[in-house]
Amino acid sequence: MKVCIVSSSGGHLTEVKTFERIYKKYNYYFVLNYQIELSADMISRTYFITHSERDIKFFLNLYEAFSILKKDIPNVILSTGAGPAVPFAIIGKLFFKCKIVFIETITAVEKPSLTGKIMYFLSDEFYYQWPTLQKYFPRGKYGGPLI
Repeated sequence: MKVCIVSSSGGHLTEVKTFERIYKKYNYYFVLNYQIELSADMISRTYFITHSERDIKFFLNLYEAFSILKKDIPNVILSTGAGPAVPFAIIGKLFFKCKIVFIETITAVEKPSLTGKIMYFLSDEFYYQWPTLQKYFPRGKYGGPLI
C-alpha cells in the first residue's frame, strides 16, 4: 500500500502529521505547496508544487498532480487541506483510481471550509473534527479533534 499525503504547510501539515503512527506503516510520500524546511525523515519523501490561492495556478496544480501521481501512483491520497487537496483528488480519482481520504480542518468549527465543501463530494472517506459540522456532512464521520 502506498499513501500520498497532500497538504499545505503550517497547520494543515501539523494536523496530518498526527496520523504519522498510521501512515508510517506504509510506503508514503508528501506533496506540499510551499517550500519549507523539512525534517530529516521528510527530505527524500516530499514533492513540492506551486502555491495556488484559488487562482489560475489551480490548472498548473492539476498538471503537477498528474505528473507526480503518474510517476508515484498511490493507493490512497490523504489530506487535511487546503488548496492542493482538490487537484490531487480530481486527478487521483479520474486517472489513477486512488481512494481519497479527507479530514476537515480543526479550524472549521461552526461552518465548513471551502476545501471541505468540495472534498466532501470527491472523498471516499470524509471526516470532520467538530460535531457542529454533522449537518453539513451527513455522510461524513465525526472523528473528534486531531490535536
